[in-house]
Amino acid sequence: MKSPDTRFFLSPLLIGEQILSEEESKHATKVCRAQVGDILLVCDGKGKLAEAEILEANPKACKILIKSISILEKEPPRLQLAIACLKDDANEEVSFHVAQANVSKIILLRTEHSQEPKNSDLSRLVRRCHLKSRVSLKQSMKSWETEIEGPIELKDWLKTVEGTLVLCDINGQSQLENLDSNVPTTLLIGPEGGFSEKEIELIKNVPNAKTQLLKLGNTRLRARTAALLALGKLV
Repeated sequence: MKSPDTRFFLSPLLIGEQILSEEESKHATKVCRAQVGDILLVCDGKGKLAEAEILEANPKACKILIKSISILEKEPPRLQLAIACLKDDANEEVSFHVAQANVSKIILLRTEHSQEPKNSDLSRLVRRCHLKSRVSLKQSMKSWETEIEGPIELKDWLKTVEGTLVLCDINGQSQLENLDSNVPTTLLIGPEGGFSEKEIELIKNVPNAKTQLLKLGNTRLRARTAALLALGKLV
């Protein structure tokens, strides 16, 4: 049988006999119908990849043998996305699509106009976004998993950001100037209705980052749409 055309997750990734999680085991044996002797591609989301032979095709605890591990990329990508918390399942949708690209991190921001429950730590949202990111890691065959961080207040996050900050703004430029691939770059997307004027001034005057304004066209875009269109200009 042909080995499954996807990757499976295991961390830490170690030489020798290992056991896949129940979720990964079920996916390998029930969904992909992998059998004893088949080879799985196993990743750790930290730049490493291994070929693993199935020793026991147990749907609850699939036993594999890893003989060698390859390092595909030593460092994570330098591009990340910071996006205001959105309502319903919009952040999950963004996480699923963005995490298929070489984006190191998605930061969920609390802003004046963001639409999340203000009395919640959003632990369920963060957990669901993380699950979407894990699925995208395996399906897209990336080396590094896209981390999910937050929620964090915009004003607090701006104190920590460095490198280049790309703000999507209708008054911006259609093309960015002199982006250095060796410098961390953060794409910043506001909530539905946009950032407040006060927030925009804070963003434009971040002390440790250079802010560029990126124009995505002349039409009004939903936040989730803006994130994907802007990402397409950067990757």
